[in-house]
Amino acid sequence: MSDVDVKVTDNRDEQRYEASLPEGLAYAEYRPVGNALLFSHTEVPEELEGRGVGSTLVRFALDDARSRGLMVIPMCPFVAAFMRRHHEYADLVHPQQRGLFQL
Repeated sequence: MSDVDVKVTDNRDEQRYEASLPEGLAYAEYRPVGNALLFSHTEVPEELEGRGVGSTLVRFALDDARSRGLMVIPMCPFVAAFMRRHHEYADLVHPQQRGLFQL
C-alpha cells in the first residue's frame, strides 16, 4: 500500500489513469483496443518512486477495467510486472496472451 495519499481518476480524454500529487502527476497510459485496454506506459514522479504510488495507480486501473468487463493488454513493463506479482489480476489477460507476459 502507498505511504502517500493517492486519489486516482480515469482521464478518458487523455486516455490515462491519473493521480495528481504535490510532487507532480503520476499516470498510466492506455489505449482502448476492442474489449480491452492496452497499457503502454506508466510514469511516477522520481521523488515518489518506491513509495507505492505506481502500484496504487495500476491496482485502481486494473480494478476499473475489471468492473467495466474489459480485458487488459499489459504492454507497459511496470503493469506487466505488477500483474506477475499479483496473480489475482491474471484473468484480465486473454488466456492465449498470458504466456507472452509470463502470467
